[in-house]
Amino acid sequence: MKLSEEASGVLSTFLRQYKIPEKDAKELEELVSIMPSDRKQIYRNVVSNPVGDLFRYSIHIRIQHLLTFVTFLLLAFTGLPIHYGDAFWALPLNGLLGGVDVTRVVHRTLAAVMVFSMVYHVLGLLAGSIQRISQGRFDIRRTIIPILKDARDFMADMSYFAGGRENRPEMDKFMYKQKIHYFAAAFGNSVMVISGSSFLFPEFWNSILPVEYASNFQEFMRLSHPHEALLALLVIAFWHWYNVHLAPGRFPMQWTYLTGKLTREHQIEEHFMEYLRNLAELPKERAYLRGVLVEKGLQSPTAAEDAMQNTVFTDYREYLANKEIEARTAAAEEVDPVEEGR
Repeated sequence: MKLSEEASGVLSTFLRQYKIPEKDAKELEELVSIMPSDRKQIYRNVVSNPVGDLFRYSIHIRIQHLLTFVTFLLLAFTGLPIHYGDAFWALPLNGLLGGVDVTRVVHRTLAAVMVFSMVYHVLGLLAGSIQRISQGRFDIRRTIIPILKDARDFMADMSYFAGGRENRPEMDKFMYKQKIHYFAAAFGNSVMVISGSSFLFPEFWNSILPVEYASNFQEFMRLSHPHEALLALLVIAFWHWYNVHLAPGRFPMQWTYLTGKLTREHQIEEHFMEYLRNLAELPKERAYLRGVLVEKGLQSPTAAEDAMQNTVFTDYREYLANKEIEARTAAAEEVDPVEEGR
């Protein structure tokens, strides 16, 4: 496989940030050179564990997702019957919880848990980002932050589905679709928190808003709160759940939100850039993929030529050599205090 310019950039950054040993980089170079350019041949022939093969999410992310997921559904279950209290379907739901007054208490309690989950999530992102920056391992391409490549990936993916190209684009840890999901959910949650707080703390909003806009704001919030909840429920049910859990190849469920792991097939197909990082970091994954390529006869016929063009590995060896020279020079320039005193 001849690495694209973007894939070379991702690998170069990862090799340097994580100080991958030269021996591992050499193994990766040989493996990449024999990989076929048609990535469909790779992900269609690997074996994947349904509960996941490759680590993706920390325990903190999984807890945050569960808190948000559970509270969102329960908030919809309790909030919509409050708003549509006179509807035939709302009366039994409110009655199930002991009446609309009890439902309101339950709803507000769940709202507090969701707000906690959102704060927990933001603090977790900040702490993780600060830690990676301090370690010199931060790479914006590996984050949920939208970048220009996402727009190119979207266009290339549409071209692939229309039959205009052989392979899907080389997407990173978070592809364009997941970023849309994420920021749509972030926007919806923000609307729900702001609008919900206007019901609980009207005096606060009246005190910070101009008098001529305060009443209009309250009315707007009363309209947006239930309608945003209904919209979010529909988006979750018919878009998010299908794409994540019910699509062919993932039905009946993708286990990532529980195990923190993603299947090897999914990683190679939709997150190839991240899979290259997995290969650089995990000797067992390199050995496994090499075995599959050899056993299935999928080795690239242009491996020698591809190896010569994948200059990222040559550049990395030169980088390691220069770092070693710098270290030796610095050590030689250090003056022993005892010798200096003599």
